[in-house]
Amino acid sequence: MVVLVSRSGRHLQRYNKGRRQVVGCIPYRYKDNFDLSMGDEDAFEVLLISPQRKGKGLLFPKGGWEKDETIEVAARRETIEEAGVCGDIEGKLGTWYFENKNGDTAYEGHMFPLFVKEELDLWPEKDIRERFWMSVQEARKLCQQGWMKEALEMLVSRLTSQCRRTKIDLFSRINRGSSGHGTVLRLGCRAQVLTPPPPPSPAEEA
Repeated sequence: MVVLVSRSGRHLQRYNKGRRQVVGCIPYRYKDNFDLSMGDEDAFEVLLISPQRKGKGLLFPKGGWEKDETIEVAARRETIEEAGVCGDIEGKLGTWYFENKNGDTAYEGHMFPLFVKEELDLWPEKDIRERFWMSVQEARKLCQQGWMKEALEMLVSRLTSQCRRTKIDLFSRINRGSSGHGTVLRLGCRAQVLTPPPPPSPAEEA
């Protein structure tokens, strides 16, 4: 069950050496029309949201990491609250140190990839935020926070590396096939090669 109310208050907020600890996710998914001829970066898209306070640019979901939750639970919660998507949290992209625009608050930010499996029709901040699926190239232009752009590049590097390994494996398996042919399912970097069915036996032909 997804709670349709965002957490409020900062009495449980975590700090590290005076820096407020925040955590978030870069939600991503593979494109339905992905094939092996596409550029690795074009195989997937990411989800950005509008800021709570109206302004220029977009951002990835993030918020405070609280004392009664693990860092992964906090990342998943913030992503549901702000972007209304659920999925698998993957290995952390990194830790960033930054300040707000006024320079009077210091932060320690942690970002994770989230492979999206479900988009909710209702979520806690539906009425104050919009969400947008877009290409990596578009996200680079529209993301308003520098540290999030760095996290995006970390994700791109990781996923494109996985795509290249997948392509090499797919082509290798096709070339090793006894018939020299195979069928590639277009499932992004989770693609599979299906070997052709065996030839019918003499009994089946009869």
